Amino acid sequence: MSKSQREIYLAKLDREENLEEEEITLLLSCEDEEIVAAIFALADRKRREYVGDAVHLRGLIEFSNICRKNCLYCGLRRDNRNLKRYRMSVEEIYAVGVEIARLGVKTVVLQSGEDPWYDARTIAHLIRRLKKLDLAVTLSIGEREREEYALWREAGADRYLLKQETFDRELFRRLHPDDDYDRRLACQSILRELGYQVGSGNMVGLPGQSLESLARDIKNFQKWDFDMIGIGPFIPHPDTPLGSYRMEREKQFLLTLKTLAITRILTRTALLPATTALGTLVPGGREKALQCGGNVLMPNLTPSCYREHYTIYPGKICLTEEWGTCLPCMKGMVERLGRTVATDYGHRKKIGFPDGRPSGKDVTRQTFPDAGHSP
Repeated sequence: MSKSQREIYLAKLDREENLEEEEITLLLSCEDEEIVAAIFALADRKRREYVGDAVHLRGLIEFSNICRKNCLYCGLRRDNRNLKRYRMSVEEIYAVGVEIARLGVKTVVLQSGEDPWYDARTIAHLIRRLKKLDLAVTLSIGEREREEYALWREAGADRYLLKQETFDRELFRRLHPDDDYDRRLACQSILRELGYQVGSGNMVGLPGQSLESLARDIKNFQKWDFDMIGIGPFIPHPDTPLGSYRMEREKQFLLTLKTLAITRILTRTALLPATTALGTLVPGGREKALQCGGNVLMPNLTPSCYREHYTIYPGKICLTEEWGTCLPCMKGMVERLGRTVATDYGHRKKIGFPDGRPSGKDVTRQTFPDAGHSP
């Protein structure tokens, strides 16, 4: 495809904020530096128009690395015998939540492997305690029953992140030997019905993943209207069946950024993190993601004695960083980009949609003179 044809699709992306899968695939395949830079600049402009300059901080607590699943790509997989396993006690988790609230971070993210040792009532009680600290609560603890999701929502949980990782059904089947594609989507439907803000996401650079697969991911992010979308590079873990796979680093980095940027344009107001995995893949990766549509950072506030053992992928940055340096570092990163650190709970703002959902071109853009202090 010629440069002029790609420019036509780029103009359409700007004008309609929508593309067909085939058109997305062609832009993802583009290596013309001028057009790629234009995609990134467009995503940054759309981000500014729809959600402002505020960057939301989410205090992450990785409270258990025990997992009943055996996903081929994940260092926490059940069959990894080389991983030192841990579970934080409820009191340890709550104590970190107290510190997160004291530091002024308005959201706590409770993340773990799929570890049913923490039963539904235990999690619900913890949520109620954390809500009394004036925190928004995000859960990322895998597939559970509807009754459990309902109990946690009733207890005050605000958001739930359940990444699909890929919307390519065959690729999903190969990567998840003990998981079901449709069940995972059904869980996301249940979460939405219960009133959660629902998150999904994918990995870029998986073995067997095509550009067509990535385009399908982006269109499904748009179709499902997810509130949070985590997009990061696949980094192979040596203690997994995919440990020997390699993709050229710079190519993977740019492809991840293109996926993020086009997702921003098509989803408009979604919360898009600049992932730690991007910063691990390439120094400065998170900063670049914030310039390609990102508006969330997730400082890892897991106690250091546990943090090094939550190894979904190897080489993760900031493993030894103390809280006293982590937050100032992230705030400095934001300010150097001319952005502000949000002071609200960081819920998705579906601005300009009369029924609260995307509706084609019926969108009222707003300006954000002081987005970091929005109510």
